[in-house]
Amino acid sequence: MQVECRLFGPFAEDTGTKTDRRETDAETVGELLAELEREYPALDGRLLDEEGADTAGSTVVTQNERHVRHLDGLETRLESGDVIRLTPSVYGGRR
Repeated sequence: MQVECRLFGPFAEDTGTKTDRRETDAETVGELLAELEREYPALDGRLLDEEGADTAGSTVVTQNERHVRHLDGLETRLESGDVIRLTPSVYGGRR
């Protein structure tokens, strides 16, 4: 199936792309994130926690603008045409 992954902030910088359109055999969001970590070594351990049971840190993952935590988490089923957004947690700000 065809999905689009949009990467923000350091994820985009570390992969060299803001949009990754891909053909995938992944059936769930978790499988897709594992696939991305394998393809982009700079993302390894930054999308999934050590057990692969949840997202790493405060990384926000949305499917078609809905936070996957409000769906079925990493078990959320993918469908062709889905847009997955990956936003790292950002700390700091203006003083």
